[in-house]
Amino acid sequence: MASVLDAPHAGIGAPISVEAALNYTRKTGVRPVNYTFDPPDGVPRNSGEIDTHRVTIHNARLEIGLGLDRSGFTLIDQRSPLEDWTDYRDPERVKAHYYPAVDAALRARTGAVKVVIFDHTLRDSTAPAGRAEVRDPVRRVHDDQTFDSAPNRVRKHLPPDEAEQRLRGRFAIVNFWRPIGGPIEQAPLALCDARSIAPDDLIPSDLVYRDWTGETYSFAYNPRHRWYWYPEQQPDEVTLLKVFDSATDGTARLTAHTAFDDPNTAFDASPRRSIEVRTLLFW
Repeated sequence: MASVLDAPHAGIGAPISVEAALNYTRKTGVRPVNYTFDPPDGVPRNSGEIDTHRVTIHNARLEIGLGLDRSGFTLIDQRSPLEDWTDYRDPERVKAHYYPAVDAALRARTGAVKVVIFDHTLRDSTAPAGRAEVRDPVRRVHDDQTFDSAPNRVRKHLPPDEAEQRLRGRFAIVNFWRPIGGPIEQAPLALCDARSIAPDDLIPSDLVYRDWTGETYSFAYNPRHRWYWYPEQQPDEVTLLKVFDSATDGTARLTAHTAFDDPNTAFDASPRRSIEVRTLLFW
C-alpha cells in the first residue's frame, strides 16, 4: 500500500495536546455485547463495563511519521461532490455521487486494484442514541472488525469463488471519514497509534444489528497507547482509518478510535456531523 503523508490544513492555532477522558472497556471475562438499536426491555444497550481514563491526545497535524501503514490512520485532502447535510441524507444520492469519489480516492492513495464499498453511516452529535438513519458518535474505544470477522466481510460482499481467491491475497478494511457542513467542533475523533497497541488490549465483542451480529474489538486500557486527533478537521479533509489489514509484515493491522469531549470545545460549538464509508481494499 502506498504511504499517505498527513495533510496540514486547518487547526493552526490548536494546542499541542489536550487531556480528555476516554471510555475503555474493563476486562471481566464476560464478552461485551453492543446494540446498534434500542434492545428489548431489561437488556442494556452496551453490556461491557466502562473503564474511563484520562489520557493525553496529541495534535496529529504537528506529528511527523504518521501514515496509514505506520500509525494506522492519516489525513488527506479530498473535496466531496456533495454539498450539504441534505445531500448526504439521501442514501441513493450518496451511492450515486459520493461512492465513486471514495473509490477513486482510495485507489489513487493506496494502489488498491479493487475497492468494495459495503456501507456508510451518518453521525450527528445531537442525535438520540439508537437511531438507525443518523447515529450518535460512539464514545467507546473500539475497532470496527476483528481478525476473525474481517474475512467474513469479504465473503459477505463478494461472490463465493471471487471471495476465496481474494482471501489468498492481501486485503484491508479502511474507513473513509469526513465532516459534513463545517469543521469538527464537537465530539472529534481520537485515533490510537497502531504501534502502541498490544494484542492483550483487544477484547472481542458482539455488535448486534437488527438482521445480523458482527464482531468488533473493544479495548482494555494500556498506558502505552498514544492518542492523536486532527483539530478543526474540515469538510474537504478525510481521515483514512485502518480497521483491518491481512498483511503481517509489520504494516499497521488495525487501530482504535473513539469520539471524545475536547475540554476546549466552546459551549456554543456547532454539532458534529460526519459520514464514514466502510470499504474493502484488495491488491
